[in-house]
Amino acid sequence: MDKLIPDPPFNTTTPNVEASRTEELLKDREAIKRALDYYLDPPAQYTEKPRRPSTMFMVAPGADTESLLAYAYESLASASVLVSDFANNLIGPQRHTAMAIQQVIMVAELAVNRALDNVDPA
Repeated sequence: MDKLIPDPPFNTTTPNVEASRTEELLKDREAIKRALDYYLDPPAQYTEKPRRPSTMFMVAPGADTESLLAYAYESLASASVLVSDFANNLIGPQRHTAMAIQQVIMVAELAVNRALDNVDPA
């Protein structure tokens, strides 16, 4: 008489092999966790000390926003003129780099000018 249902497959793994595989997986997980903790959340001894800004040059705490913006605008305008004069003495890629810096300064100058307009609309 033929069997309609085949015999179940022979189990080649023994409980000892499964236990050792489980131990390996646990060790791998622990190593992964240590690595992630080291790189994503380093111990305090490896972290940089908080940056303390120099107090040699300091903006007066009571300075009003309009004065600060006006000073920033004047500084950016001066930097724009300096870079423009410097770019006139350069050629090729260096000149293009200096002109790109001047353009960034001009955009910042426009932003500060708009902020000044918002603070004190004429």
